[in-house]
This record gives sequence, structure tokens and C-alpha cells, in this order.
Amino acid sequence: MTAGPHPLPPGLATESAEELYEHAPCGYLSTAVDGRILRINATLLSWLGRDRAEVVDRMAFSDLLTVGGRIYHETHFAPLLQMQDRISGIALELRTADGRRMPVLVASVLVRDPDGQPTGVRTAVFDADDRRSYERELLRARREAELERERAERLAATLQRSLLPPVLPDVPGMELAAHFQAASPTEVGGDFYDVFPLGGNAWGVFIGDVCGKGAEAAAITSLTRYTLRAAAVHDPDPVRQLHTLDAVLHQEGAGTKRFCTVITAVLRRSGPGWTVELASGGHPPALLLRATGTAEYLDTPGGQIVGALREPRFASATATLHPGDTLVLVTDGLLEMRTGDGTGDGTGDGTDDRYDEDLYQAFMAQLAPASAAAAVAAIRADLIGSGEGIDDDTAVLALGVPPA
Repeated sequence: MTAGPHPLPPGLATESAEELYEHAPCGYLSTAVDGRILRINATLLSWLGRDRAEVVDRMAFSDLLTVGGRIYHETHFAPLLQMQDRISGIALELRTADGRRMPVLVASVLVRDPDGQPTGVRTAVFDADDRRSYERELLRARREAELERERAERLAATLQRSLLPPVLPDVPGMELAAHFQAASPTEVGGDFYDVFPLGGNAWGVFIGDVCGKGAEAAAITSLTRYTLRAAAVHDPDPVRQLHTLDAVLHQEGAGTKRFCTVITAVLRRSGPGWTVELASGGHPPALLLRATGTAEYLDTPGGQIVGALREPRFASATATLHPGDTLVLVTDGLLEMRTGDGTGDGTGDGTDDRYDEDLYQAFMAQLAPASAAAAVAAIRADLIGSGEGIDDDTAVLALGVPPA
């Protein structure tokens, strides 16, 4: 059984076309070609606060607009209507009888006779006051969001600077250079590095990456930096320094994911060069650029993440930096960045390719020999670039022995 059409309520069933026109939910008016108002409905008259007698044949449509609206009507609205025969969605403002501005949206159609000559214009006017209020609220919310983002960026930048040395120290007989690239302007990352004196001709060095981002990562980073500094002053053995850090992270972060990857090292002046003793806790290996033009990793296989395992193993290595040699330490943000050119994971699709340790070593080998400043500058310009391929924070620290 098919249901028939629902009957209209009594008030709607008896209304005439004239009533539909006069009391429509929008304003209607018809004008002559010269703009003179020929007909206007009661809805628009009520919005304007005017009588029909003072409008019909006495005012033009442009007379109902504000000064700016009149200018726009004469210079844009009317010419476009003549060219296109119809125009819609134009935002204007009506001037009511009491001087109030009323935002409206206007749609007009040019009426032509059978010979194609214009005879008049039919216009519909829609109340846009609620829309204008919505737009103002949207703009206000957008400004507040922008201010909040700016505050978050300033806070993140300030907090990030507090986790890195403001300037690198002046180490006699060695050149230092560093760079930090944040993956996000609003989040504090967990990458860190430091160079500090240990007395005599010895210096402590470390670089690392804490798991996570934000305030929690910042707290762990701060704890890690000060623990490693204190451990290095108390014990010059890099492996024992990592065990100290591991114990502190387990003690302070019971039940939480407080772990990191770290390389910690002790450098000692030895004649014209330096000896390096380092230990790694799951961190990418240090790369040594030789004055002879080669680039080789100081392998630390088997070094495990600090703070994650019950009895971790940390790997150590030693090396000698001769005049012209440079030791480069990086975090994994550099080695895992997206290349997008088919040179990363071998897929060649340009979407998920990643950098890796082999490509990084080959790139640095082309630079060798290079000073610390030159190595960091090349990484910053040629690898990191604008940072578009960086998904994680990246830190670079280079220590070079000037040529003899």
C-alpha cells in the first residue's frame, strides 16, 4: 500500500502566491534597469524599517546599501550582472532606517525581453547576520589558536635550549661544531649532547636520544645530562658511566618508559692528537673522518639501550685522533630521515625510502678530510636541508683536531 502525500497544515494550505512572496524568509525586490525599485516584499521592508511608499519608485537598490556597498555595486556588481545575467553569493551591507548596518548575501538575475534587451533585475536578499557572527567567532578562535601555537613554540624552543649547551666550550687543540634540528616547532625532543672539562687535559663528551617527546622526555633528558656529567667526573670509564645512568633511570622511572640511547666518551690530549675512549648504549656508531681521506665507523656492536633492560651490556671502543682527523656523532633522526628519491630502502617508489648508515658513511667519505665546522655545515646543508624529510629530532656533534 503506497502512502499518499501528507496534507499541508491549514495555514500553509490556504496561503497565496502573494503571501509567499511578501512573507518569505528572505527579502525580494524587483528593479528597473536604472536600479529604481519597482517592487519590494514585506520581509525586506521590515529589515530596513521602512514603509513601502518611501521606497517604491523613490529609491534605487544602491540607495539601500552602505557607502562601500554602493561603490562595489557600481564598479563590480552591476557590470558583472550585465555580463553574466546572474550573480549570487555577494556579501553586502544594508543601511537600515535607524542607521544600523545589516550584513546580507545578495543574488540577482537580469531579466531580458524576447529581443534580448534588459528590462529589469530580480534580487533576493538573505540575512547574513548569523553567518557574520559565526565568521567573527571563527576568526577569534583562529587568532586564539595561533597565539596558543606561538606560545607553545616559544615554550618548546626555550625548554629545548635549556637541554643543550648554549655554546660549545673552548677546547685547546680541538675544534668543535654542533647542530640541532627539531622535527616539530611545538614539541620538545629528547636529543641532547654536551662537552665539558674533566680536569687536566681530559674532556667529557656525550650525545644521546631519549625515548618520547614533550615534558616527560625533557625531564628524562635533563636527568640524563646531569647524571652523565656527575658520573664522568666521578669515574673516567665510559662503560661504568653508562651503568650509573642505567641504574638512575631504573630507580627514577620504575614502571615508566624511561630509556635512551647514548654514546659517552672521554678525550685526552696526547701529543699533537687526542685519544678517545667511548662506550655506546644502543646508539648509532661514531664516524671518524681521517686526514687521509677515509671515513670509518668506531664500531660498538652489542651495546644495548640504557634504562630498558635489567642487566644491559654496553660496548666500548678506542681510537686516536691525529691532526686533521674529525670525529662525528649523530642521533638516529639523521639516519632515519626520508629521502623520497629511491635511494633509501631500495623500493624506488619515492615515498618511504629512508637514509641509512651506509649512505651516511659514503656521503661523509666524500668530505674527508674535513674540519668539524665543515662536516657539520655539509650535513646541515646537504642532508638535513629544509628539514622536510626529518621525522625525528636530529643532533650532530663534531670534534676535530686541526691539521699540524
